[in-house]
Parts: sequence; C-alpha cells; structure tokens
Amino acid sequence: MKMLGSPWARFYSNSCCLCCHVRTGTIILGVWYLIINSVVLLIVLSALTDPGQYHLTTAELGGDFEFMDDANMCIATAISLLMILICAMATYGAYKQHAAWIIPFFCYQIFDFALNTLVAISVLVYPSTVQDYLRQLPANFPYKEEIMSVNSTCLVVIILLFISIILAFKAYLISCVWNCYRYINNRNSSDVLVYITTNDTAVLLPPYDDPTNGTAAKDPPPPYVSA
Repeated sequence: MKMLGSPWARFYSNSCCLCCHVRTGTIILGVWYLIINSVVLLIVLSALTDPGQYHLTTAELGGDFEFMDDANMCIATAISLLMILICAMATYGAYKQHAAWIIPFFCYQIFDFALNTLVAISVLVYPSTVQDYLRQLPANFPYKEEIMSVNSTCLVVIILLFISIILAFKAYLISCVWNCYRYINNRNSSDVLVYITTNDTAVLLPPYDDPTNGTAAKDPPPPYVSA
C-alpha cells in the first residue's frame, strides 16, 4: 500500500486503547464528548431559566462585573450546541464510515491541544502567574491556603507535570481519531475489489485494465476470403 511508504506509517495503527478498533474508539470518544457537552448544555439552560441559582459575581475577586451574565450564557450555549453537533458528526462519520464527517472533530482536538500547550508554555515562561492566579481565587475556595503554602517551584513543577500528562493523553486521542480517518479514507478509496466466497474466504480481483484478468484484447480473426 502507498501508506507503508510514508515516514509517518510507523504511527499508523488500526487499534487503540483496550485493543479495540480505531473506529470503535472514535465512536466511544465521540459519544463521551457528546454526553459531556449535553450535560454542560443542560446546566447552562437551567442557569438561563433560573438565574438566581447560578448568578455569580466577581466582587470577591476585586471586580465589579458579572461573571455569568446573559451574554456569557448565550456564548456558552452556542459553544455547547456547536460541540454537540461536531461530536455527533464524528460519531456518525465513524459509524457510517464517512471520513469527511470526522474532520471537524479532529480540528477541534488540534485546537484544544494547542490551547493546552500555550497554557503549559505560559506557566513555564511566567511561573509567577500561578501564584497571582491563586491569590485571585475566592477566600472560600477549597484548599486555597494549603496550595499557596507549597513552594512555588514545586507547585510549578507539579502543574507542568499534570499538564504534560493531559497533553500526552490528548495527543494519543488525536492519533486515534487520525488513524480512524485514514482507515476509512483508505478503505473507501481502495482500488482492489474483494469477492467474498461462500466459505468466507476473500479473493482479490485484479483491476479491470489488468491484462491478466482474461479480458485483454485478442488478435482479430483472419479476414474472410471467398472461395
């Protein structure tokens, strides 16, 4: 196959975590993201119907603006709906073997990975921002004092280690979705016909233009000569 000649072929695999197929893994991943975003959408909609329950302000953080105003809630609703659509497209595309439907979900994974990478770089370049962020947390935030009592260097190392684990996991999920896309794309664009016989054995048929298929043009018969 052409795929084997590529330098990235070593990263190609039809199996993912728990030894399941990449299609199955992509479907499970799409359903998981679909459930998460559906729960987020339900929370946002409940906040819109009952603003007093989730109406928070940032007065404790030293600000005078509303944290969850109508504009932010509408933006969160739109993002949740968009994510549900993207996850549903990925699930449907993996199930029905439509490679193009998986591309939006793959692009979202790349964007999410890039954002987390920027967070890791910002923590590495500006380690003091971690302490500044902790000081801005509300006074009743769980374990705030215990976290701030940790040495700043150790805290940065722990955060970078945690982010690195998350990035490695996200990179693995990206590779699973990409391998699923390649598998479906190569399967749909295959030039080899497969004939399944009655005894469950597959016979590969050569292309139509192959002269070995017995349909090559033969020599024309000799011209007819009348007696």
